[in-house]
Amino acid sequence: MAEYDLKPVAVPPVKTKYRTICTAIPVPESLPIFEELRLSEPRSMAGQPPILWHKAQNATVSDRWGNRWIDWSSGVLITNAGHGHPALVAAIREMLDRPLLSTYVFPHESRATLVKMLSGLAPEPENYQAFLLSTGSEATENCIKLSKTYALEKHGRGRKYMVSFNNAFHGRTMGAQLAGGMAKQKIWMGTVDPSFVQVPFPDGYKNEDVSFDLFLKTLKEKNIAPEEIAGVIVESYQGVGPDFLPVEYAQKLEKFCREHDIVLTMDEVQAGFGRTGKMFCFEHYGVRPDLIACGKGISSSLPLSAVIGRKDIMSLYPPGSMTSTHSASPLAVAAAIANLKVLKEEKLVERAERLGTWFLPELRRIQKLYPSVLGCFQGKGMVAGIQAVKAGTKTPDPALALKINLACLYRGLMMFAPVGIGGECIKIAPPLTIEEDALRESVAVFEEAVHAVLKNG
Repeated sequence: MAEYDLKPVAVPPVKTKYRTICTAIPVPESLPIFEELRLSEPRSMAGQPPILWHKAQNATVSDRWGNRWIDWSSGVLITNAGHGHPALVAAIREMLDRPLLSTYVFPHESRATLVKMLSGLAPEPENYQAFLLSTGSEATENCIKLSKTYALEKHGRGRKYMVSFNNAFHGRTMGAQLAGGMAKQKIWMGTVDPSFVQVPFPDGYKNEDVSFDLFLKTLKEKNIAPEEIAGVIVESYQGVGPDFLPVEYAQKLEKFCREHDIVLTMDEVQAGFGRTGKMFCFEHYGVRPDLIACGKGISSSLPLSAVIGRKDIMSLYPPGSMTSTHSASPLAVAAAIANLKVLKEEKLVERAERLGTWFLPELRRIQKLYPSVLGCFQGKGMVAGIQAVKAGTKTPDPALALKINLACLYRGLMMFAPVGIGGECIKIAPPLTIEEDALRESVAVFEEAVHAVLKNG
């Protein structure tokens, strides 16, 4: 993760309809708060641009010193329906005023409403159920648990392997990181569970071989037969890019899983709820997953996640044995119900697709101005990424990505810290509700920042 300098930088003032920069960045008055954070919480929490969020509305984020940024982060792909959408605020306030704040696993009416709505988003709603949790990591952990349990119940102990992909990210808990494809994130474990195996992801840039034959070849090299695989888990797009599956590859993967009764999980935690111009990204591929891991944009606000899955898999555990303390927390559920209604009523899925037809070509145009160092562009709908590399190579250049990130911040355009396998990816993800003139303004700001860094150094 990027390291941001907390020394205030005097930057030119900005004043537009959507952006205001009127102080040095970071704000000098904010430094005592950053110091308190440094003293009171682990340094792992210090990896984002050095601004203190005070208020966020639709596609802007403000501090309390008068600065305001157009938001290209969506709070790390959470606020698909925009920050502080009035319908979500009203739904949360109604639950507060009731009041109903915590229920554990005791039933409440809104829980019934939400799980029905989520099941209705599945490829075959009558054959799917939804299980509510709190975080994306919980959702992917449960997909792993259900995949292995299904294999055990149906086929016996010989089916032990979970197959995932190089460079994958499925969360920060132990099972999620075992399924993840980044070796650095597993060092703390010491001995890594050998039943979790990774294969190359067919992104077409870091790995140029996009054939499904490579999947089969890799399993053979690892001496893993299809009859030994409990489940396959794959991000619908890999967050490090975003990197998307080729359609033919995805369809062959689904066919492989069907033929061998392997549970196929699509991790939609980052990709779901309209982000790519479809309700779920896997819809672009024409496949039907057995389990769908959901989070982030499910509520556009409060902590909530879910697993949507085949009834026969979801029903493997008896009452009381697959639960979560804050499953169906009333405030988060109220927000999620309102969020799903907003996505539908305001046609935000379709809006993401429509805006993307202008937005993505503009970003690609900017990338092509400096192809030697902006080595790869990927995007779909309202998510995109540009990978900064050492000139003429594919070697990640995290320093360049950070310079562009900061140049945007100083001009009133905010993104989260660069991501990717080496911190090289400039990730772009505005709320789906962003005003069109704000989107156009933000693209112009991004281009100005890129020119400032790459022309002037």
